[in-house]
Amino acid sequence: FDSQGLRTVRENIEQTLPVSAELGLYAFMIALFFGIGAGFFAGWRPNTMADHAVMSFSMFGVSVPSIVLGPLFILVFIVWLQWFPAHGGWAVGPWQGWGQKVLPSVTLGLAYAAYFARLARGGLLEVRGQDFIRTARAKGLTERRILWTHASRGAAVPVMGFLGPACAHLLVGSVVVETIFNIPGISKYFVESAINRDYPMVMGVVVLYSIFLVLCNLVADLVHAWLDPRIRHA
Repeated sequence: FDSQGLRTVRENIEQTLPVSAELGLYAFMIALFFGIGAGFFAGWRPNTMADHAVMSFSMFGVSVPSIVLGPLFILVFIVWLQWFPAHGGWAVGPWQGWGQKVLPSVTLGLAYAAYFARLARGGLLEVRGQDFIRTARAKGLTERRILWTHASRGAAVPVMGFLGPACAHLLVGSVVVETIFNIPGISKYFVESAINRDYPMVMGVVVLYSIFLVLCNLVADLVHAWLDPRIRHA
């Protein structure tokens, strides 16, 4: 605290960043697991009912913004079905207050899952027609082994370009989701600081987000080089 009894930028970040980071981590896990899994499932069976269903889901996730999806989830799962508690907030910790964390995590991760699904499907469609996949089939390998051993690395390459910015954005949080579900995260304080012209807080969050963005892009580039040997030997 400073001489006027106000919290410093460091105090605000230390209090709000763990909340946004935990929310972003859950949303990132949902997006990565369901998005890439659905994309591989659709890409391995193109022009089938499963493919159309996955692409319809991805179109829904891309088209419907969080500002619409969040209140819709609240209406259905909290007001009508009463599966989750009505109060907002966030209990920091992986095993605490899970009822408060399900809907915000799904709301934040659904759009990114849709993007991951489309990118993974496109990458798999490009890889499955190449020579090494036909060679693997000619050797008698099962379709499951071909998919997860040979095709998955090449199909994941397009996802890497979107992975870095998505990871940075999710870890810092989303102001829309945090506002709808009344989560005291760093994005909500960032917008309030901008409205109140609290420039030190705004600059602190911008620098923090820039650091996350650079680090996540660096990790994504390293993983990209590991997946694609052409980049390592270029």
